[in-house]
Amino acid sequence: MTWQKQQLPSDHPPVKSGGVGVLVVNLGTPDAPTPKAVKRYLAEFLSDPRVVEIPQIAWQPILRGVILNVRPKKSAHAYQQVWTEKGSPLAAITCEQAEKLQALLGDGVQVDWAMRYGNPSIPDKLDAMMKAGCERIVLAPLYPQYSGATTATVVDKAGDALRAMRWQPSLRVMPPYHDDPAYIDALAKDLCAQLDALDFTPEVLLLSFHGMPQRTLELGDPYHCHCRKTARLLEAAMARPDIRMVTTFQSRFGRAKWLEPATDAVLEEEAKKGTKRLAIAAPGFSADCLETLEELAIRGKEQFTEAGGEQFAALSCLNAGEVGMAMLEALVRRELAGWI
Repeated sequence: MTWQKQQLPSDHPPVKSGGVGVLVVNLGTPDAPTPKAVKRYLAEFLSDPRVVEIPQIAWQPILRGVILNVRPKKSAHAYQQVWTEKGSPLAAITCEQAEKLQALLGDGVQVDWAMRYGNPSIPDKLDAMMKAGCERIVLAPLYPQYSGATTATVVDKAGDALRAMRWQPSLRVMPPYHDDPAYIDALAKDLCAQLDALDFTPEVLLLSFHGMPQRTLELGDPYHCHCRKTARLLEAAMARPDIRMVTTFQSRFGRAKWLEPATDAVLEEEAKKGTKRLAIAAPGFSADCLETLEELAIRGKEQFTEAGGEQFAALSCLNAGEVGMAMLEALVRRELAGWI
């Protein structure tokens, strides 16, 4: 049988199809550094059962009755310390990463970006990409280490969006890259360059990863193991015997036991036992954000110096720098294989 191209009726609406897209996704941010915007953001973030694994019937009264009436003002003040002319640092950097990735991949691929919580949302961006003709989309969560509270919830949200679509795109998900040679090499090169540019040589380099409740490890989440492996491979790749490296976990919240050692506790301990020169890096973050710019660079420095430390440096994430973008391009091109 010979197939002939079907002629569309003259009144058929225009349809775009056959395109390939990449959607890079990061955690999220409030729309403004105000208590009202932060409250809206936290309500979405802390209502995700992947993030807070407490039955909603027990958790929501605590969230709505206590946390959302107390925490937004404090968090808004923290956001105000790092907000830029372009808005949220995380949003601005993620946007820049998408723009540079677009330039690297060329016109044959449409690149866009979204946030898991807040704006722009994953459903809105997937819908827009589909309308632009992207029938095949690589979903790229920018989390090197896998966790149910990060990577998995991005996939959940994408699934919710697909569920509402009559015509769904084909979707590939970029896997976590905690031990990928391209990631380890990029981190090593970037961190060594930043260390060499300092006007002092740190005695200690803290590798601070975002914390998770200890319970997540016991339930089988691989996040802790991924972080430890990243740190181990990174220390070997950097080959800096003159600097002692210590792995820690930041951002503890609530009364539950969290992964240890805690970053804030180690900063104080190091200073009290005589460490005078310290640097801190956050290899689990693909872009600088509240947790790196305020929690580490501002509060971390205060904690270290008030306990007796003298020289402190918070190193930048890979962000949209040349080394980090080359790594991201390599990872995404791998997932695009066969599509372009």
